[in-house]
Amino acid sequence: MFGNKCPNCNKGKIFEKGLLHFSFSFPKMHENCSKCGTKFEKEPGFFFGAMFVSYALGVAEALMTYFICMPFFEETFDLRIIPIIGVVILSLTLVNIKLSRIIWIYMFKEYSM
Repeated sequence: MFGNKCPNCNKGKIFEKGLLHFSFSFPKMHENCSKCGTKFEKEPGFFFGAMFVSYALGVAEALMTYFICMPFFEETFDLRIIPIIGVVILSLTLVNIKLSRIIWIYMFKEYSM
């Protein structure tokens, strides 16, 4: 999943640029795998569910940031942690979009018998 590879053949790329490529535009995704022809978007609105995966990734990142930053503050919950968590979540937004779509594609991978 983290290699941005097709779930069917593990050779073609899902996104044009890699998972950790940062740009100021929405990530461009291939419609089909260039190697095996697997269609990534199964139906219109297919990636609506990836929004929930992205939310779960954001919550996990916020919790990890909180637990990493907590020893550096005297109080159990210091309000200065909130901007730090916000910066981390905003800086990982594009990674979350790509990773959540890749996870969603892998969840609905067609297995052949």
